[in-house]
Amino acid sequence: MSIAACASDPFQTRGRRYEEVGRVVRGPRDVFQRDRDRIIHSIAFRRLRHKTQVFVAPDGDHYRVRLTHSIEVAQIGRGIARALGLNEDLTEALCLAHDIGHPPFGHAGEAALKSAMQAHGGFDHNGHTLRTLARIECPYPRFDGLNLTWETLEGLAKHNGPVRRPGWALADIDADFPLDLRSHASLEAQIAAVADDIAYDNHDIDDGLRAGLLDLDQLMEQPFVAANFRAVEARFGGAPHDRLLRELVRDQIGVMVNDVIAATRANVEQAGAQSVEDVRAAGRTLGGFSAELEAKERDLKRFMYANLYHHPSQLAAAEAASQVIGRLFAAYQDDPRLMGEDWSSRLPDEDAATVRHIGDYIAGMTDRFAIDRYADIFGRDAVPTALAHV
Repeated sequence: MSIAACASDPFQTRGRRYEEVGRVVRGPRDVFQRDRDRIIHSIAFRRLRHKTQVFVAPDGDHYRVRLTHSIEVAQIGRGIARALGLNEDLTEALCLAHDIGHPPFGHAGEAALKSAMQAHGGFDHNGHTLRTLARIECPYPRFDGLNLTWETLEGLAKHNGPVRRPGWALADIDADFPLDLRSHASLEAQIAAVADDIAYDNHDIDDGLRAGLLDLDQLMEQPFVAANFRAVEARFGGAPHDRLLRELVRDQIGVMVNDVIAATRANVEQAGAQSVEDVRAAGRTLGGFSAELEAKERDLKRFMYANLYHHPSQLAAAEAASQVIGRLFAAYQDDPRLMGEDWSSRLPDEDAATVRHIGDYIAGMTDRFAIDRYADIFGRDAVPTALAHV
């Protein structure tokens, strides 16, 4: 069964915030293809190559970072969209952009920024993704932001479901260009969200094994992983373990992808959805895992938190990252000139706007840029040991 009738149509877009007149047409691309290309060519996207995915400031070339993760999410999302007859270009754009708002040092950096900005609305990486793409990244002569289509901005805002209490950053974008935050997003956005889960559930296992923070005995304690590994062993008995483990990761991605395709088809049929507007009005998420695999995936996440994300070495790095972000923020509040002429010259007068301006500056940093700025202010010897190898 094809559910292409529920696909987003680039020729039925709700448009862009700013009308674009007098611009050179660069090739026969539709609006979603242009959105994807604008994201790929953005400075914010390029910075993802030096931002933490799992390992803070990794010193190995083979670990994933935000950029490689986003590319892998896009590959998975695009494949699911193709199988379902959805718009591949919109799905790819959403997958590539979904992590652009992450600050340096991943979730540890986000928690530190949220704390530093708490009195003025806090910080949320998803809201900052929208803020980056619609406010901060300004390559065009006549408007701020990348001027992405409504469908792309909506998908980024709501890929995890309706937003009933948006933070200040998302609320600001929504006030300027309403995104119907209380409804569900398109199927393309829902597929982008589950593709993110599939990618990091499995690729984090790969990186955890490579780093020596996970081993095969631990993995065999997790029922979903153990069942899949036994199936791999049955097919490739006698192959080296390192190759079997990489096959395991591929197999698990395949199991999850096939489940999403089947479950999404069933959900759309059950809901009677025959258009993208029916998807938005369905009152529940239609694109995602079956109930059975969703339960297994939640259990896998619990295992990963216990054994990888909360590993003592990871917690030490997160604590060091929090120190760096917290002290940088305080230093810039005390002397905004430390941000450099470009940023300090645009410092707003009002307190909340000033705090958010500093937050924008720090959130745009890569891991190593943040460490270098910290060393400039406090001395290289002050850089926490867990980050000193960068």
